[in-house]
Amino acid sequence: MSDNNSPNLSSNDGISRRGVLQIAASVGAAGVAALPLSSCATVEARVKGGATKGRINQSIAYWCFEKYWDTEKMCQVAKRLGCKSIELVDPKDWPTLKEHGLVCALHSSHGFDKGMNNPEYHDMCLGKMRESIDVCAEFGFPSVITFTGFREDIPDDEGIKNCVAGYKKIVGYAERKKINLCLEILNSRVAVEMQGHPGYQGDHTDYCMEIIKQVGSPRMTLLFDIYHVQIMDGDIISRIRQYKDYIGHYHTAGNPGRRELDDKQEINYKPIMEEIAKTGYKGYVGQEFIPTRDPLEGLTEAVVLCDV
Repeated sequence: MSDNNSPNLSSNDGISRRGVLQIAASVGAAGVAALPLSSCATVEARVKGGATKGRINQSIAYWCFEKYWDTEKMCQVAKRLGCKSIELVDPKDWPTLKEHGLVCALHSSHGFDKGMNNPEYHDMCLGKMRESIDVCAEFGFPSVITFTGFREDIPDDEGIKNCVAGYKKIVGYAERKKINLCLEILNSRVAVEMQGHPGYQGDHTDYCMEIIKQVGSPRMTLLFDIYHVQIMDGDIISRIRQYKDYIGHYHTAGNPGRRELDDKQEINYKPIMEEIAKTGYKGYVGQEFIPTRDPLEGLTEAVVLCDV
């Protein structure tokens, strides 16, 4: 996947987990066009419930919903639903988040295709991570996302070695700035754009955890994407118990299809959220599913479901 056609989480390019291609891959262009938009005036009337219990800090992944709402509308939706964050938002919009009392719980950096497993990309990746760390520290936001990158014929053991060497060059800076680096596991099985990433090297929880443990910093954490972990490893609750001390961020989505957290998918989210709460986790859980129907309805249902 080249830079010209791959969704790239670059702090210089803005939010790039976005666009018609990502959503059309799930529901088809005609289906996307037919999905209703929600105006600010109707948000309050249409939202039935939200997060009220305070045990799970919920966040909304901006790229999944930017087709339907601009930043101002999304802030109003988030506030009405009791969410505390809108993540993966371009820093130019962070003042709007601040105005609404929201944070950006997770900020972008380099892309998932060219990552830390290849020393040729270290300078680029480290530069982007440093920029993201700086702006997060300035605004008081907690975390920056990072990726192993695609294999590119790099053996798995060599990929770990390269990642560890690269992260050790930046993790001290993250420690000084009090910013978390969140290494994300992505599935390599689903060959649909933004539903899976064939060729991604960090495609198993244990693989990413080996990197994190070798780096050996409390600021080097795991982005536990429940959807991706379900596809590659399963055993969600057992893995949360096993790695709870290393998890810096969570993502949700229904499987198959990276869709809503409804009864058309297989992941049982309520007990998973109960387990997350029981671990004492104080970070954020990002709703990162691709809408296949009314986005406000699906998001409201997901937020209520995860409010355990």
